[in-house]
Amino acid sequence: QVQLVESGGGLVQPGGSLRLSCAASGSTFSNNAMGWYRQAPGKQRDLVAGITGPGRPIYADSVKGRFTISRDTAKNTVYLQMNNLKPEDTAVYYCEFQNYWGQGTQVTVSS
Repeated sequence: QVQLVESGGGLVQPGGSLRLSCAASGSTFSNNAMGWYRQAPGKQRDLVAGITGPGRPIYADSVKGRFTISRDTAKNTVYLQMNNLKPEDTAVYYCEFQNYWGQGTQVTVSS
C-alpha cells in the first residue's frame, strides 16, 4: 500500500514562494514517474508538474519558469518549489504516484 503525505502549503502574498513536499511510503519514487496536480474550487484537477522515471521534468504552461519539481530518492520525497506565486495558483495541491493520491495541501495566494 502506497501512502503519500503532502506538506508545505499555506497562505502567501503574490510574488512569494512556497515549497511543497510529498513523502512516500510503501514504494519508491526512484525511477518512477509521479506528478503534482492542483484543483481550484469548481474546477477540474489538472497536472501542474511531473517527473518521469528517468527524472525529466514536465510542466504546465501556466507554471513554466516559476515552478520546479525535484526528487530526493534518499528521502523518497518529491518537491515542488513554487516561486513568483500568483492568485490564480490558489488551489489544493495533490501528489499522485502509481494511481495513489495524497490528501492534498492548500495553497492560497492573496494579499
